[in-house]
Formats: sequence, structure tokens, C-alpha cells
Amino acid sequence: MSDVYDLLVIGGGINGAGIARDAAGRGLSVLLCERGDLAEHTSSASTKLIHGGLRYLEQYEFRLVREALAERERLMRLAPHIIWPLRFVLPHDSGLRPAWLLRIGLFLYDHLSRLRALPGSQSLKLTAQGVGAPLQRRLTRGFAYSDCWVEDSRLVVLNALDASERGATIRTRTNVESARREDGAWTATLHDAETGRRESVRARAIVNAAGPWVAQTLLRTLSVEARPKVRLVKGSHIVTRKLYEGEHAYILQQPDRRIVFAIPYERDFTLIGTTDVPYEAGPGRVTISPEETRYLCDCINRSFAGNMGPDDVVWSYSGVRPLYDDATENASAVTRDYVLELDTEGPPVLSVFGGKITTYRRLAEHALEKLNLPGLKPAWTGTAPLPGGDVPGGDFDAFLESFRKTYPFLPDALSLRLARAYGTRAENIVGAARTLADLGESFEGGLTAREVDYLVRAEWARSPDDILWRRTKLGLRTGRTGVARLARHLAGRTIEAG
Repeated sequence: MSDVYDLLVIGGGINGAGIARDAAGRGLSVLLCERGDLAEHTSSASTKLIHGGLRYLEQYEFRLVREALAERERLMRLAPHIIWPLRFVLPHDSGLRPAWLLRIGLFLYDHLSRLRALPGSQSLKLTAQGVGAPLQRRLTRGFAYSDCWVEDSRLVVLNALDASERGATIRTRTNVESARREDGAWTATLHDAETGRRESVRARAIVNAAGPWVAQTLLRTLSVEARPKVRLVKGSHIVTRKLYEGEHAYILQQPDRRIVFAIPYERDFTLIGTTDVPYEAGPGRVTISPEETRYLCDCINRSFAGNMGPDDVVWSYSGVRPLYDDATENASAVTRDYVLELDTEGPPVLSVFGGKITTYRRLAEHALEKLNLPGLKPAWTGTAPLPGGDVPGGDFDAFLESFRKTYPFLPDALSLRLARAYGTRAENIVGAARTLADLGESFEGGLTAREVDYLVRAEWARSPDDILWRRTKLGLRTGRTGVARLARHLAGRTIEAG
């Protein structure tokens, strides 16, 4: 049995990876175990926004919105390669929320945070020549405001990567089968799905960041008696061919008081979501239902001039959100705030309920403050860039221009994708290459063997899905033949994974 870790983190989503990074940087010995791939479930199934949550103001979640807005500004500085500003257009629909209410909400949204790196809100006239071009002619006025886009699954991986570089052990495809309290520490049994090997490890404390499995982990894996306080809500998104020109997004009000986003996605597509459906089945892989697809299509057709249907959907994804059960009847109104519950009947276990991707860093700080483990160094993540985020002056455009000058043989689309995904670490992939051929076998969508090998070696990628849907979004541009070629390459690799 190995030495005792200070902290065992169960779950490789954004909260688990964020806590592991923070803890490792504060001098703790950390082991993170994820039963599948990093960000395989909820954390790669978001709407991919770093935002304050404009609609949460209707639910009087002022503290959550203020904290999220402050984190929005901070995360832009720490990871400008995977997080960037996005302007939203909010059409005013006269049959729904009145214009005065929208103005008040946007005023609060602009002023709840003291930091103002993004442009404030403004009123708009929606015309056929402007941002109103794709909308129905009945929508003549609206508003614009700012939030941010995030590559959600890459945010998770970069937190895990930084944790690893600061000394944490990251083990994917490793399930914590059971854990028990004995001799002042936790003894956990791990099962490595790739090798079939079982082993025991010891830890002074556990963080249960298992997402949708948080209650199941608490009760079954850790044998801690507690009333489950998680409410599972399924959110689904659809992706279509590009519905409109421009780099702005739309936030569309619906008669059921929900809002649905339409967002530019991967250059040639539009991302539409999300639904909020109570989910009663056991946590696991989920898919969109025909009813959800039709709902999202109807949401677009209610505001856009064209007409789209299920046949226009090129891809969809779904995730189960583990929200804190605040007894709210409407799934859309359940709080997105996080709750941390600490059990100290012996060696401590802290369980994470709820939360949103925007506030993961503050959640991690609060989790470690609540655990208060011996030897904990001061908080540090508020000023430390994520891997690849040390872009000079935070100016991504200038960095991209420099990157293209360094590697002029790269096609523009490929240089942009590499710079966005890896930031200043893109040079670790391209290295001394001087031609595309130097990057090895070329797969579909601009993926090369050099990039694949890097992802296996440095970012725990193991399968085509890991690479095509979580480390990149090249699954949208890769057919079955391309997937098969990639699978053969992965099967033939001999590089030891990091």
C-alpha cells in the first residue's frame, strides 16, 4: 500500500479537477480518480458559457450572479485561449417579459460586478440589415449584452494538467469501488479498468465530486449515512448547420419563461440549447429525446425567420446536472448555486452538490477552506494562468499572429484551432516541424498524428471519443472511416501515456 495521500478526489469533472489543482498548488499530496475520461459526462455537456447567469436574477440569486460575474472577468485573464468574449442579442418579445423588466435586469447585470472588462448592455433596433436579419419581422427591438464562451471540456483537462504538473496524481479509467474509515484515515479500493488491477490507497480526506453520482458515492461507496440532497436535471443541446452570419449569439425568451441560446459553433455550425427536464433514472450516459429535439426546434422557429426541424440536426448531446435539491417544483428554477457538505464522523469527506462551470474555481477555494487540512498553503488560483494561458498581455489575436508567423506552413483554420486549444503550448505539438508532412499521418478535420500523440502522452486521451469530442470537437468533421483510422493509430501506439 502506498503512502497516505492528503486528499483523494473522486470525480474528474470540472469541480474535481479544479479542487485537485488548487490543493496540489497549496502543497497537498493529491490523488484524483475518474471512472471514465476527464469531463466525460456533465462537464462536457454544458452550453459552454462563462456567464453570470442573467436569468438567475429573476430568482433573486444575487450572490451567485455577483460571484459568477467576478469569476467571468478573472477566468478571461487566466485562460484567454479557451475563454473569450461573446456578445448576446436579446430580442424583446411583446408577449413575454416587458421591456422595462429586461432593462432593469441588464442594468443590475452590468453593475453587480465591480470589474468591467466587457462592454455593457445597450438597446437595439432590430433591422433586416443588422443583427435582426435572421429574426422574424415582428421582433423590432431588443438588447445586447456581454458574456463569455468557454471550451468546457478543455477547461477540465487544463485544470487536471496543471494539477499533475504541481504534483497531483491523475488516474482516469479508475473507479473508487469502496472506501472505509480506519486508523484515522480513509482506505480506498481502486479498480483500473484498463489493466483490471485492483489496489488499496490511503487518504487523510476525501472530496466527493462525483457529479450525478454524488449521492450514490456518499451512500454506497463511502457508506456515509446521509439524506441525498441532489436533484438530477437533464439538459440537452442540438447542433445544426450555421443558421446566421456573425459572431454574436442570441438569447431567446420562451412562453414557458425559459430561455434558449443560439450560439456560433465551430465556424460552420450553430449550437442551440438547453432543455431542463427532471431526470429520475440512475446517472449515466444520456441522450436527447425526440420531445427535447422538437422543443428546441420550436424555440428557434418562434423567433427566427426560417423554419427548421429535427432533420436539420447534425449532432446532439445531453448531460445530467447534479443540482442541489432546494425543493423547488420547477426544474428550471432549481438553484445553480453550490452547496458543500462536510462529514467529520472520522476522517473527513466533503461532498459537492450543484454548482456551475463559471464558479468552479471559487468552489474549489471554498472546499479547501472548509476541509482546512494541516499544512494548507494560501489560495493562489486567482492569479495563475491555466496551461497555455500565459498569452503575452492576454492578447490572443496578437499571439495568433505571432504563432502563424512562426509556423507559416499551417493552414489558417489549423493554426487557429491549435492556438485556441493549446495556447502557448501549441508549440509543444508543432515543435520543429517545417511542413505539414512533419506532423505525421493526417486524419480528417486537420488532426495529425503529432497532435494525437501529444493528447495521449500529456492529456490522458485514450479513445477516438476522447480526442474527437472532448479534447477537440473534430467529431463534427470526421466520418466513420476517419474514426476507424484514428482507432487503429491509437491501438498501435507505444508511447507511454502521461
